Amino acid sequence: MDVVSYFQSYGNYFWEWITDKDVRDSSGYLENNLISVPNVGAIAYRPYVMEVLKELQPQGFPPFGAFLLAVYSTQDGYLNLDGIFYFLRKYRTEETSDFNLDIKNACQLLENLSKVGNSMKRGQNRINLFQTIFKDAVHLISADESEYILKSYYRSPQKIGDAAEKLLLPDDVIDRDIETLSFIHQKFPTTESIIKAMRGLTDEPEIKEEVAEERTTDSEKDFIQELIEEPKTFQVGSLIKRIWSGLKIPMKHLSPGEQPIGGVSDITNKGDLHRMLLSEYANEDEVFMNRVANNEALYIQREIPPEENVFERIILIDTSLKNWGTPKVLAFASALAVIKHPKAHSECKVYALGQSSIAMTLDSVEEVIENLNLVSGTLDVSETLDLFFKKERTEKDLEVFFITNHENLTNENLQRVIHENRNRLKFLVTTSSDGELNFYKHHLGARKHIQKILLPLKELWADPPHKKSKRSVSQNIKGEKTDVPLNYPLLFPIPQQQIAKFMYEGEFFILSSKKQLLRTYLSNNYYDKNYYELYKILRGCEVLFENVSVKDRGVFALAKNKQQQFILCQYQQDKNLLSKLNVETKEYSELNVSGFDIPLNMELVYFDRYFYLHQKNLPTIFMINLEGEVSIDPMKNDPEIHKNFEKVKIELEKLNHNNYKFTSNFTMIGINENNNLVISKYELKFWGSSMAQYKNQSPIVVVADQNKNKFTFSDGSEIIADSRGMLTFISINANIPEFYMPTSTHTGMALASETEFGGYEFYLPDNTLLKVKTIADMYQDYLQPFIDQILEYGTED
Repeated sequence: MDVVSYFQSYGNYFWEWITDKDVRDSSGYLENNLISVPNVGAIAYRPYVMEVLKELQPQGFPPFGAFLLAVYSTQDGYLNLDGIFYFLRKYRTEETSDFNLDIKNACQLLENLSKVGNSMKRGQNRINLFQTIFKDAVHLISADESEYILKSYYRSPQKIGDAAEKLLLPDDVIDRDIETLSFIHQKFPTTESIIKAMRGLTDEPEIKEEVAEERTTDSEKDFIQELIEEPKTFQVGSLIKRIWSGLKIPMKHLSPGEQPIGGVSDITNKGDLHRMLLSEYANEDEVFMNRVANNEALYIQREIPPEENVFERIILIDTSLKNWGTPKVLAFASALAVIKHPKAHSECKVYALGQSSIAMTLDSVEEVIENLNLVSGTLDVSETLDLFFKKERTEKDLEVFFITNHENLTNENLQRVIHENRNRLKFLVTTSSDGELNFYKHHLGARKHIQKILLPLKELWADPPHKKSKRSVSQNIKGEKTDVPLNYPLLFPIPQQQIAKFMYEGEFFILSSKKQLLRTYLSNNYYDKNYYELYKILRGCEVLFENVSVKDRGVFALAKNKQQQFILCQYQQDKNLLSKLNVETKEYSELNVSGFDIPLNMELVYFDRYFYLHQKNLPTIFMINLEGEVSIDPMKNDPEIHKNFEKVKIELEKLNHNNYKFTSNFTMIGINENNNLVISKYELKFWGSSMAQYKNQSPIVVVADQNKNKFTFSDGSEIIADSRGMLTFISINANIPEFYMPTSTHTGMALASETEFGGYEFYLPDNTLLKVKTIADMYQDYLQPFIDQILEYGTED
């Protein structure tokens, strides 16, 4: 998380950034210096907020909205808590009774905080109060990330201006703020309990921690080990530590500090007149003026000790054809060696240079695999490199690396671009197919060779892993993630986070944020309006393809080629980049369309065996081929294209009835005192003829041991969790067949085995041979015996 993300404001939320022009700010950035509740009053000035956050950094920052509510409720003087409660209560929903309870708890906490007494709400006591209530709360940001946010703010306080531009309010922001305050209220239900905790008079009550959504990060050592264990990144990962051992790139830069040293070294021949040594005035006037004019006069100029200078690194990786194969592996290994170096704490951005510059991240094994596959059909990237430097880049303390094959340096165009930008291109790194790395540094207009590293590739790549490593769900638990199937006998819940939706030949498809291509269904009662209104017609989804190599940006269209293979077309307007991806074969081609003068806000549509960049009222549109490598041609607009587009748009709106959420982050699975299954913070309840998950309010009596995504009970029975919203139940009792259950919350549930299905029809595949039973029968035949087996033969906690 960065500065902008943490301090981001949202439209129609309870707080906003405003400017008080009468107040000065020592940071130098005078805009957006006050946080206020619209029509209620000020919360706090920015300098005070940053001062308190600095004290909270060692234990991690709470969600910013929850923090602001605590700050406001502990102000001296008049408080308009009714105005605050109005903002919070308007987010209540009819269906989500658990969330409404969280809002009630949050409001009660704020009221309790306002009553702690004036002495507790001043100076260091107030900071102690914040440290007490937010200690070990849910949704905390890690201490390392908190420190990074603080450093980034003090380096560039003007970034608050970006955060002050309001975005559309997402549900998860509200959820985090409210759930954090509700969790604190459960720990400290009264004003007295808060005061006692501040004074250390009582231990905090034990409370089962709910789902914490903070990002957990491995040490760089563990990340490198993950790369080595994954066959697709083994070659890159095995080189990084060897590069570290010889790398001479400075990881920290030193700049003058502010604390004087003193001594003889303070005397210099440059300085201000008021710092001139008195002995200089003893010279005759002509001698005195001559010494001043020739910089011979002596001054007192205190030396400044060096301090660390935080800077931003930009790494540019050549992805042209000449940098393919082993040189490209060395390029990514060099980049990761710089980014993940144990002493590197500077911000780093990475771009792949081909026909255009593409921003990429290398923070996970999946991202490294995806970006290793980037390749451009161009022979040299001189044009793209030149364009990159011509863009407005006024950032201070910028350090640019360019990594390319040493053979490319013979290209005259590339030589010219590097020479023209030698003052901005700090380091040049060259690779070769025999494992040789050369590092060059540009200083005062000249290129200096720093070092050569010769990597023994044959030795380092002699023992590759033969088994694909599993993706990790919980990075702080030992072991590997248990493999899960591509699909199950019943359908997945439809993901809330989607990149695009498509309709092709009467079928509906979804490209999810997990880079999966899904197919979903409408029920057979499509034309029965009453059935639609009562039961909804949307079904769940099945996975067609995983790990679709695509960035979540621009517009998309989907179709099938002559071989009935899915072709995904993507247009990125900001990059003038048009691309096609064969989802099945992974064949990729792209085209820079900046020379076509394509108007803004074009729709990408499919019609009659072609893709089109289309707008209704344009006389000329652009046709894109479906077969072969991507190409584009202007053509006269056809009204039939827009008619088809409108029809598809209407059909796709039928997919908007997906209001269901499901559990994807599994922190705990157990059985409570009601003998009901508990999944993370939800209890699975069966009433009458329906079964659903609701927020658990009962003590847990049996807890399963967690190993990544596998939860094992003391009797040996297992539950395997799939982050796409599915659980697999494997009982130690052979008489209980393996069965499956989706993890949707606050809606009807379903259970299925390899032969039987029961429950909400949403999860029933369109064409299935499963025997359909009632959910009550499925519960009695499968889930109840599973629980009884654990309670009878397992041990209670």
